[in-house]
Amino acid sequence: MCMDEKPYRLLDHVIEPIPMEPGKPRKEDVEYKRCGTCSIFVYSEPLKGWGHAHARDRRTAIDRAEEIRWLLDEKYYGVPKVRLVVDNLNTHVIASLYKAFPASEARRLAKRLEIHYTPKHGSWLNIAEIQISVLARQYLCRRIPALNILNRELDAWNLSHNNVQKNINRQFSTDDARIKLNHLYPPF
Repeated sequence: MCMDEKPYRLLDHVIEPIPMEPGKPRKEDVEYKRCGTCSIFVYSEPLKGWGHAHARDRRTAIDRAEEIRWLLDEKYYGVPKVRLVVDNLNTHVIASLYKAFPASEARRLAKRLEIHYTPKHGSWLNIAEIQISVLARQYLCRRIPALNILNRELDAWNLSHNNVQKNINRQFSTDDARIKLNHLYPPF
């Protein structure tokens, strides 16, 4: 399972766009109204072709911990251990669970996680980065003014993406990575 986040600006139109007509494209003014920011949490299970995206007001350690609890208690209920690939962001640590939950709850969740960090400057190795790119091109390429509207759009993307279930067949082996990305791995 791969996880990453994407900051997102919520924007609205100042002047309503002129809809498309036969032979005429939609017309949209360049001026926009800022409606705040949020963070989109994206999960990808590349071998099964499953993906999930959900937006929250912020991207704090507590927000991440809530997302991890959802992943473990809802998506992978009953699975003893989940391998999670993340980059080296400061909130991607077990301590975030202890910030958000009582120690017994945090410990229960932490025992079910096996965290793997991408190398520094190698976050692109995280498949969730690819999911974010696809999501941005398919659903986030326009102005969305509110978090609830964004989450409706993300729910639609989750549904359409998971109905297709395109597996990611990465043909970049561990041996290839060690040769081509030698500068990212610490010397022994």
